[in-house]
Amino acid sequence: MPYTTNSDCRGCTACLKVCPVNAISGKAKNQHIIDAATCIECGACGRTCRFNAVIDEIGTVCTFKDKALREKPKFDLNECCGCRQCEIACPVSCIDLKIQLKKDGTLYPYLKNKKDCISCGFCYESCPISAIEMEELIKL
Repeated sequence: MPYTTNSDCRGCTACLKVCPVNAISGKAKNQHIIDAATCIECGACGRTCRFNAVIDEIGTVCTFKDKALREKPKFDLNECCGCRQCEIACPVSCIDLKIQLKKDGTLYPYLKNKKDCISCGFCYESCPISAIEMEELIKL
């Protein structure tokens, strides 16, 4: 079941701006609608909404989380096999590959731009050998 909005939506457009697949539509100051056929259930809209107006796939109201504190993937390069599944799974293409000198010339993942990451966890879920953890950042 895709994400939806409720009547608490104030039409601030924050969710619309972060949706990686343009599944959200609506005019400013009016309730926005999430297209069920397009929604990939990444949760970016729910983490961005300050008004508790987004409901997740299991019917729970999502809560806002400051962007600086949202979880980001942490790659265990000692475990990683370089399969590229995380790169493929990322809906915003913020994971890239590079050669790690301590390895055998194989390409391994890294988060090329932390600010573009929407903290969806798709990379984590796609890893066939559990070489990725979602790590909460601590704001100092």
